[in-house]
Amino acid sequence: MPTAREALLDAAHAALATRPWPAVRMVDVAAAAEVSRQTLYNEFGSKDGLARALVRRAADAYLAGVERALGTAGGTGDRLAATAAWTVRATRTNALVRGLLTGCWEDRLPHPACSARPVRPPGSPVPAQRRADAGPPTPAELLGHVRDRAVAALDGGRPPHDPAALAVTCELALRLALSYALVPPHPEVAGDGAPLVRDVVDRAPDSVT
Repeated sequence: MPTAREALLDAAHAALATRPWPAVRMVDVAAAAEVSRQTLYNEFGSKDGLARALVRRAADAYLAGVERALGTAGGTGDRLAATAAWTVRATRTNALVRGLLTGCWEDRLPHPACSARPVRPPGSPVPAQRRADAGPPTPAELLGHVRDRAVAALDGGRPPHDPAALAVTCELALRLALSYALVPPHPEVAGDGAPLVRDVVDRAPDSVT
């Protein structure tokens, strides 16, 4: 059974699917989650806090998918292709992930500007989880996180990778995937970037592949 916090985030995400964020009311989110408004404010402090946690959860879920993709069987090209496919799929199915990765935030979404945590006096009683809800990473920061995770997961292959070349290859694979998010292929042409990424990696120097 989900916690009150997860139920509230699920309710907020569901509300966002039917109306723009400015029209989402805290009282409606609490009612949908079947908790009191006081519980909602205890968890998130404000609507900005709820938005921050919602976007943060989307970032964490995307990164968890990256870890799964990098853990698939196969060589460097296969695992980066799986990561690219997941990235494209996530941007197509979750507007928050698309905003996080591209910086293109629709007016209907919680905007990153709402994520700056207010300055509180020392010793102010704030729940630990709310203190942990940092603002979302910028697109460059998120890409850097994914690149670094990819390098860590793929380093140590046989033959040994050159770390600098591997980092360049990982970033190139991610930027190719993001191009599919920014400019989707023609509707009649299915594509998630995976074949292109695999082809690019296969053409990379031997020190990478």
